[in-house]
Amino acid sequence: MYGDINGGGTRRRAVGTADLYRHVPKEMTEATKIGVVMSLLSIFIMILLFFCETYAFSRSTISSTIAVDPNSEQLLRLNFNVTLYDLHCDYASVDIWDTLGTNQQNITKDIVKWNLDDQGQRKKFAGRNAEQRAVTHEEHDETLQDLSDALGGELHAVALDPESIVEFHKRHNGQAIIDFYAPWCIWCQRLEPTWEKFARQVSDERINLGVGKVDCVTHAQLCKDQRVMAFPTLRWFENGKAVMPDYRGDRTVDALVDYAKRRVGSNEGSNDEEFEEDHHPGCLISGHLMVNRVPGRFQIEARSVNHELHSAMTNLTHRVHDLTFGALSGPPGHMLHVLPFFDTVPEKYKHTNPMQDKYYPTYEFHQAFHHHLKIISTHIDYLFSRSTVLYQILEQSQLVFYEEVNVPEIQFSFDLSPMSVNVSKEGRKWYEYVTSLCAIIGGTYTTLGLINATLLRIFKPKKL
Repeated sequence: MYGDINGGGTRRRAVGTADLYRHVPKEMTEATKIGVVMSLLSIFIMILLFFCETYAFSRSTISSTIAVDPNSEQLLRLNFNVTLYDLHCDYASVDIWDTLGTNQQNITKDIVKWNLDDQGQRKKFAGRNAEQRAVTHEEHDETLQDLSDALGGELHAVALDPESIVEFHKRHNGQAIIDFYAPWCIWCQRLEPTWEKFARQVSDERINLGVGKVDCVTHAQLCKDQRVMAFPTLRWFENGKAVMPDYRGDRTVDALVDYAKRRVGSNEGSNDEEFEEDHHPGCLISGHLMVNRVPGRFQIEARSVNHELHSAMTNLTHRVHDLTFGALSGPPGHMLHVLPFFDTVPEKYKHTNPMQDKYYPTYEFHQAFHHHLKIISTHIDYLFSRSTVLYQILEQSQLVFYEEVNVPEIQFSFDLSPMSVNVSKEGRKWYEYVTSLCAIIGGTYTTLGLINATLLRIFKPKKL
């Protein structure tokens, strides 16, 4: 029997050694003031850390990595909206060039133009950018010298200078049409005999109109004062003041005579809408281009198939309203700034339109801004079911000086980075949250327990 008793006690002792949560009898514990303070402090700290940890668990962090751009598309859409404050829409040409050999001039597809008023505001839709129509030139067997010799050295088209032009306007009852030309201009040379025959027919038919011409090489200041931007410029005057728009029709005697009769008729009560349009040389150009994903540039410059541009009068002061890369369909990266959830994208990833509403003035002739754009594709994975691609832009602009004989041009050079930025949202796992809560409870209890034991040894508090 004794053996049985001893055996049962041994088993109980063996089981007791495996108890990790041993109970301390209540009569062996005591409450102290320091213990009460430590207990309240531990409860406060646990609650505070619990809410902090729960708040951190409910939120996510945004991280980014850099990798080789996986985009395999060959073309990239370039969207632009640019205002030229001193260039007529008829002369504004959009060109594109890249390192693969693409070289397109006066691109017309998906580009629209608006004429501007004198305040730089859109006034009249100039239409989609179309191929410039080549005007008809009349061919003559006689040269201007032959026509002059036939008249004994006299010409009907009056050569004007700054002094004689005022008297010329008065002598012809305030109505006149003047050809501003340059002797080196091939179009002006072809127009010379036509203009003289036109002046002779105006005189023969007794049309109340003065026909003159101004050599813009000899009288450069007069042409600058008249803001002549291209040769030849055929401009109508009333009482010494220019009336826009300039003549842009065929350069034949019959076409010019018909225009003169209708124009004179419009001043005698006709309501011809052709002559009611006010005119300002400003132009707004907007649209998009499909460019290869290689280094290249697109540029806006003054060009005409019917004129020689006057380089000294080409002013390319402009404002870039928008310049972005990327498609407009689907979840458009560059349009996220107008959507409510764009605020979920960090500021450092929003550089998709850095040139927005920037003004680039040129105060002297033979100057133009060149813009250099570094394009970085940024893939955001957490906004939609599929990855959203933003094209961030790093932009630098500089003022470039041209030689006097060259026509300035606005250049937008672009280069796509071979690397891309991948942005993702990371949240905490539920088991990490539970582990943190256990660590908060156990750590707080243990730490304050050690502090409590140390204080008890120092101050030896009395029992309550």
